[in-house]
Amino acid sequence: MPAVTAGWNSIGRARRPPRRQRPARRTDGLLKREFDCGRLRPEHVGQQVTLGGWVHRRRDHGGLAFVDLRDRYGITQIVFDPSTGPKAHDLAGDLRAEWVILVRGEVRLRPPGTANPGLDTGAIEVLAQQLEVVNASETPPFAIDDQVSAGAALRMRHRYLDLRRPGQRAVLELRHRIVKLMRDFLDERGFLEIETPLLIKSTPEGARDFVVPSRLHPGQFYALPQSPQQMKQLLMIAGLDKYFQIAKCFRDEDPRADRSVEFTQLDIEMAFVDREDVIGLVESLYCKIAAALAPEKSFAEPFPRLDYFDCLDRYGTDAPDLRVDLEIRDISDLAADSGFRAFATALAEGGRVRALSIPGCASLTRRQLDDWTELARGRGARGVVWLADREAGYWGPLAKTVPAELLARIAQRLDLGRGDLAGIVADQDSVTNAALDGLRVAAGKHLGMLDQGRLEFCWVTGFPLLEATADGFTFSHNPFCGMPAGTEHTLESDPASAPSLQYDLVCNGWEMGGGSIRIHDADLQRRVFELLGYSSEQIEANFGPMLRAFDFGAPPHGGIATGIDRLVMLLSDNDSIRDVVAFPKTQDGVDLAQSAPGAIAAGQLAELGLRLKD
Repeated sequence: MPAVTAGWNSIGRARRPPRRQRPARRTDGLLKREFDCGRLRPEHVGQQVTLGGWVHRRRDHGGLAFVDLRDRYGITQIVFDPSTGPKAHDLAGDLRAEWVILVRGEVRLRPPGTANPGLDTGAIEVLAQQLEVVNASETPPFAIDDQVSAGAALRMRHRYLDLRRPGQRAVLELRHRIVKLMRDFLDERGFLEIETPLLIKSTPEGARDFVVPSRLHPGQFYALPQSPQQMKQLLMIAGLDKYFQIAKCFRDEDPRADRSVEFTQLDIEMAFVDREDVIGLVESLYCKIAAALAPEKSFAEPFPRLDYFDCLDRYGTDAPDLRVDLEIRDISDLAADSGFRAFATALAEGGRVRALSIPGCASLTRRQLDDWTELARGRGARGVVWLADREAGYWGPLAKTVPAELLARIAQRLDLGRGDLAGIVADQDSVTNAALDGLRVAAGKHLGMLDQGRLEFCWVTGFPLLEATADGFTFSHNPFCGMPAGTEHTLESDPASAPSLQYDLVCNGWEMGGGSIRIHDADLQRRVFELLGYSSEQIEANFGPMLRAFDFGAPPHGGIATGIDRLVMLLSDNDSIRDVVAFPKTQDGVDLAQSAPGAIAAGQLAELGLRLKD
């Protein structure tokens, strides 16, 4: 067979290069690592040490060979001198990047003027006497260096190499510290870490389930949990009143940059508590995490509380980025008298006219305004009406058609001063919310408001229990969310107005977690299921075990689930979930490192009683 040419094929997969003739295993004795590559200091001078790691780089100078030896702890410079270790020096000439070696030698101070202040070990070096090549390495498809970029797919395919880079390794170390702090914090407060099953019954709780066929029960299927919701409520009924779990969850939905088909959350449930107990616990935990693991970031205590409907009115979203000091204003009453056709159409259809004032942006170019207009259109808006207060006066479509006195009142409502710009969107609230939320964040970025050194936490409360759909109702949070005492009658008189005891934790525009005080009365829970459109048979099939448990003494209880992946993203200044988990998946759920998902053998399908449709 002819040799394969080294390089890359058209889809970015590495062509396997011809194997280099590897040197024979060389050792003067059995070596075992005694120190890591980030530990040695001047106080170790004169000691004989053995180090192990990967060759970061090798260079020759003045008859000596120098190797930067790397592991997860740091880098140590190794010197190979033919006068003190001739065999080791000879073998060092073959070393290449990413070879795994063991080295034994004497620690000494670096010569004057050669210390490296950029390394913790920069004051010393190790004069090698013995060298053992544990494993050679093919040439990596990208440099093991944070300063060298590589395509996302290539990095994910060779994730074991990507994780050798200091930046990627630091993120996983941060993740470990976050989870450890969570465990310690909750353990100190009497919580029990309890594992719940990963193979459960499929129930209609939100996104699509990942299903697992049962070989022992043909035609029957398990589901991977979207959350441990029902199990943790059963634990409360069992009297295990303080539960937590670092829970793996699975949702068969289209991934986004901040979302994946599998994710990890801190799951908490408590009995005999109210909303303030849960909020207080989680707020204390998050403050401790931020202070301990991201001391360079600022945050305010206590976290502000925002009402859900007020959030939508002011920010266009229930997960606002409070670093952006811009708010949406309603000008529907003024727009009604403007004679502007787009406004009149929206108002006649039951919509509103709402606007965002952006300071200092009156002189944006047409291209910049067009980009922002397209952003709003991508979120459903028919367009954006721009109004600017320039040196020559008001500019924009309204300046040509709206009477000066009314224009001045609109500008006053929007706090529009000289040099400022306003973007106006007229439509249904669902459209104006989405469009102006996107515009608000884009404007905040343009104005330099998205300071990564600020953590703007807030709690959002006051959610409705149900949301109206064309066919009836769906749940706002989940079907187990409780209601304030004394409001249960709204389920009969006006279900759309029924309030809930839901609460969401938000930071910098990301929903960090959500929870609620739960329903613990079987009759009330059945009524909510009925309003959601479930028949008696469906209720029994999907939720019967939990409802029967309610009949054996269910305490009041509540909890929350907060995303660990998103918290790591936030504290490490990463925008994608794939940079904060060890083995991420692509946007369409493919694990490039393991080539998953993949086909299974026909025999496996037959054992499961399955066959693939043509």
